[in-house]
Amino acid sequence: MSDCSKLTEAILNGDAKASVAITKEALDKKTDPQELVSKYMIPAMDEMGKRFETGDCFVPELLISARAMKASLELIRPLLAARGAEPVGRVVIGTMKGDLHDIGKNLVASMLEGAGFEVIDLGVDVGPGLFIAEAQAKKADLIALSALLTTTMPHMRAVIEELKKAGARDRFKVIVGGAPVTQRYADEIGADGYSDNANGAVGLARRLVTA
Repeated sequence: MSDCSKLTEAILNGDAKASVAITKEALDKKTDPQELVSKYMIPAMDEMGKRFETGDCFVPELLISARAMKASLELIRPLLAARGAEPVGRVVIGTMKGDLHDIGKNLVASMLEGAGFEVIDLGVDVGPGLFIAEAQAKKADLIALSALLTTTMPHMRAVIEELKKAGARDRFKVIVGGAPVTQRYADEIGADGYSDNANGAVGLARRLVTA
């Protein structure tokens, strides 16, 4: 097993210390940072997503693996930026205004990063205006909206309505998720997609940016 292949193993095991050490060693040996992402890190997170779907792992394991992946990505991201490497896509993500829950949002953000997206995480309690302003400023492809409280779900509709008013609805794909959110609600407000889990959100994002 090569040292680089051990990076996949470290991420699958959620071993952030090992993933950082392997990444540093690989970079010191002039391994292509894009190769580390595409050949070892993305497959690791894809595998964790599959395990989650089949019930072979759960949210805590996903979070730990995502943390290990992000630790390595922190070393790689500046190198990719310096060479002008383009991400798979850009996503602005956040939890809706009035809602302070972030575990699901954080997991989706980490999984998206692991899949090669540039993620602009606005945190929690985010109003419609900030989503739109950041999406425009960062030239995002996607806006990802999360809500765990039914009382904050109407802000999802507000984001889409504000995009329409600004004449910018066609510029961004909007995806929604969170415990009380359903496919029916997504269709009702005119969202471009919905997922009830992090792995599904990654697949959805991939499809939308290549559509």
